[in-house]
Amino acid sequence: MNVISLKRILKFFVMVFAVLYFFIDAIFFSILKRAFVRLGRLPISIRIAEWISSLGPYQSLVLFLTPLVILEPVKPVSVYLIATGKMVYGLIVLIVGEILKIALVERLFHATREKLLQISAFAWIYNFLELGLDYVQHLPGWQYVLRHYRTIKASARTFLERLRRRRKHN
Repeated sequence: MNVISLKRILKFFVMVFAVLYFFIDAIFFSILKRAFVRLGRLPISIRIAEWISSLGPYQSLVLFLTPLVILEPVKPVSVYLIATGKMVYGLIVLIVGEILKIALVERLFHATREKLLQISAFAWIYNFLELGLDYVQHLPGWQYVLRHYRTIKASARTFLERLRRRRKHN
């Protein structure tokens, strides 16, 4: 096998991994979006947001990175559990870990974004990742998955709406 073939194979696996990675995040985030809005209105959430806004850039960085470092390995651990025949445990780890990660990391990032971007190294990494994400989102594989995701999402909404209407009439 020559170097060019190996590069193509590696590129394919990297693309598949990236698409699956972001697809899983997108699914969990779209499901939890409404819950985030409700949680954000709670008095304790408002107090926490005020405390977070009082932090400096480096304190915000530590706050942001802590749950990310702890929860990011959830996907590989869940894949390992599933691959070793522990399907239920793997799915539980994936679901609980993703919910916690999204609930904490996404909210913390949005709350501290401006302060984090004041740190030049963070800003550089953020911009680099944004370019990478933009590249992946323009790949044909990503576009294919996105089309099907939208179709599945629309079908699920239609199905849920039909269920709601049936419940009202019964």
